[in-house]
Amino acid sequence: MQYATYENTVEKLKRHHIDIRAIAQIAYDSEKAYLPELSIIQVEEAVISILHKRVVQHQIWVALELDRLAEAGLLESPLQDLVANDDSLFGVDETLATAIAMSYDTIGVTNYGYIDKLKIGLVGELDRKGKATAAVTTFADDIVGALAAAAASKVAHKYASGINDSKLI
Repeated sequence: MQYATYENTVEKLKRHHIDIRAIAQIAYDSEKAYLPELSIIQVEEAVISILHKRVVQHQIWVALELDRLAEAGLLESPLQDLVANDDSLFGVDETLATAIAMSYDTIGVTNYGYIDKLKIGLVGELDRKGKATAAVTTFADDIVGALAAAAASKVAHKYASGINDSKLI
């Protein structure tokens, strides 16, 4: 039995036109005002670290697979319509994303809500793509927002207090 790995997860993200730099950019833009010395490299490292967590890998895989199946028209009704149309009352996409964001405490959830509401960076691009084309990005945009929120939170925990304690991250 093959388990999720970092490499498999990154490959699945790439198939959905999601890359680590784009995720990191959202988190970097969220945190740079609070941490002027922060570099995009530090944020990318946070994203990579998060993507190594098995539970996060599993959440990403489920989310992206649901988008793929809906895009192919392979889900049963009414789930097919809910996912394919990114129904505003569906909420499972946000629930799954919130689980990723919550990995980094309530600040992760707060960050996720902000990113999701404003559709920052790649989150907005994916959301607009899903509305303008036949592509299904119902889960993808929320996964990107959650990963960026988790990375911003991880950076805040690590650098904001001046403590570089690996137990915090």
